[in-house]
Amino acid sequence: MTNGPSKLRNTIHEIIFEADTPAGKAFDVALLVLIILSVIAVMLESTKTIEVRYGNLLRTFEWIVTIIFTIEYLLRLYCVGKPARYARSFFGIVDLLAILPTYLSVLIPGAQSLLVIRALRLLRVFRVLKLAHFVGEASELRAALSASARKIIVFLGAVLTIVVIVGSMMYLIEGQENGFTSIPVSIYWAIVTMTTVGYGDIAPQTALGKILASAIMIMGYGIIAVPTGIVSVELAGVTRRRINTQACPECGAGGHDGDAVHCKYCGGKI
Repeated sequence: MTNGPSKLRNTIHEIIFEADTPAGKAFDVALLVLIILSVIAVMLESTKTIEVRYGNLLRTFEWIVTIIFTIEYLLRLYCVGKPARYARSFFGIVDLLAILPTYLSVLIPGAQSLLVIRALRLLRVFRVLKLAHFVGEASELRAALSASARKIIVFLGAVLTIVVIVGSMMYLIEGQENGFTSIPVSIYWAIVTMTTVGYGDIAPQTALGKILASAIMIMGYGIIAVPTGIVSVELAGVTRRRINTQACPECGAGGHDGDAVHCKYCGGKI
């Protein structure tokens, strides 16, 4: 009696999480097609002329897709050994966010526009198409960003200090009559200028203000390059390793080393 449910869970896990079998690959390809169609439907619904003519049809399609994704999400939780761990994982959260907006739209009109979050589920295409080397590249990039986090936080703190000081100086130099009506507005101008965006809604009028603006513009070019250099150094230090596409039957996590026999996240046997 106990083998029946266990065999059923293994079968569902193989179809939903693995792309090695014909059934698993067919399921994943159908899922990706459904994701693409649902994202297109959400975008089309935001167009007024299309919404007027086909709004009801598009909303019906959204509900059908949401129900399918809800069933799929529940099956994912059912077939893994540690459903709570999968629910807290990146893809577990994405899967949940992919269905919530439709239900929220019942209480909050327009919330269905957030369904474009489903596009994140397309990241599974690398596993479905057996592009394991892309999964490895993504792991390396994630490791480099994680190693760079503290350096980038310190850098952003320094940039924030600079824009506060420059914004306050510009407020004193230009004043309210030239559009710098407050220090927060002046800080906004400093951020826009330093990042070289340059909306042009506020601009210095005095000679001293233009000199300060020129200095922060030149500084902006150098500042933009710093985070790139930090991440590049960390990327150069990341050791390349072979990655497989097999998902853990306990927590559903992927991205394991090619020779791994146990999940690096929960310890379950792969």
